Amino acid sequence: MARSVQLLLRIGGVVTAPAPQALMDALQSVQVTSSAGSRSGFQLTFAVSKRSVITNALLPAGLLDPPTRVIVAVVVAGATEVLMDGVITRHELSPSDTPGASTLTVTGEDLTLLMDLRTEHACYPAMPHHVRATLVLLKYALYGVVPAAVPTVVPTVPNPLDRIPIQSSTDLEYLRSLGEEVGYTCYLVPGPAPGTSIGYWGPEVRIGEPQPALTVNSGAADNVESLSFSFDGLARTQYTVRITEPNTKLGISVPVPALSLLKPPLAARPAVALREEPIVKLTDRSITDAMLRAVSVTSKAADAVTGQGRLDVLRYGRVLTARGLVGVRGAGPAYDGLYYVKSVTHDVRRGAYTQSFALARDGFGAIGDRVAP
Repeated sequence: MARSVQLLLRIGGVVTAPAPQALMDALQSVQVTSSAGSRSGFQLTFAVSKRSVITNALLPAGLLDPPTRVIVAVVVAGATEVLMDGVITRHELSPSDTPGASTLTVTGEDLTLLMDLRTEHACYPAMPHHVRATLVLLKYALYGVVPAAVPTVVPTVPNPLDRIPIQSSTDLEYLRSLGEEVGYTCYLVPGPAPGTSIGYWGPEVRIGEPQPALTVNSGAADNVESLSFSFDGLARTQYTVRITEPNTKLGISVPVPALSLLKPPLAARPAVALREEPIVKLTDRSITDAMLRAVSVTSKAADAVTGQGRLDVLRYGRVLTARGLVGVRGAGPAYDGLYYVKSVTHDVRRGAYTQSFALARDGFGAIGDRVAP
């Protein structure tokens, strides 16, 4: 169990510095949301007044103008966790006649916003997908972004005599379109040190060392404030490929197996897919492109079991991070086991640090008989 939380806030341009003491003294709350499949964001709330340094000096001087860079980190149990590396997009001043009720709210998004501001034009002859993704991410090395692009399951290099891949979009749109083609995702992971980020382009990471288990319904051993689960029987879809039988000329739908290389199962009994959907636009593709298309579609199979909860970081003992694995114990045989952390919202206030989180997996039952302590 952690005993205290220390908040670190840095503000500046490309290079940041510790926030002025006047800002730290006026800071009321910090909220950071990290979610798989969407851009991360943050919100800082400051107490202000007519005579405060913030309204009379810092705000007029442009310290909090977009796109000022903001880095938020916390120190829990001696370990530093970078929650956000982003830029300010807006701020809102709410004056009030009630003493102490005037606030300044600063809102922003992570550094992927900088990748989505300008349309770029480039060509990438004879380059596989992960090389193109690496070259795009390298443009943001000035902000401490380190590319981490994973080669595709089915390697493919376009023949420059037949086709040259061309980018005519923002960098973020191009990275996401590359991912759509092969079933990959793209996002930034802030840290491990303040001012650095990992630019990840690859499959959803559902392997690796799980985070300490979330314990419920176990008396004094509980480390979460609340945790509930739901099952959606219509969430999963069976994808098929339509082929024509050469003798009878009849069309047959052939099921496409889920490729666990990109999305390994987390449950002992995956939910049955009740929906059926054909994979279209395969006839005009090469064999490798058709295989990549099938991998891309099947990797998006939705998770049937989801969970929502809330925890106190000091009681949990560390920061729960999104886009990783975590164990659950005490919920019963059907819902115990490993889950993928879909999203986490950090809420930091003076004397309190709580997290709201969302979990997901493909079905019922734990694969193993133990979860991380």
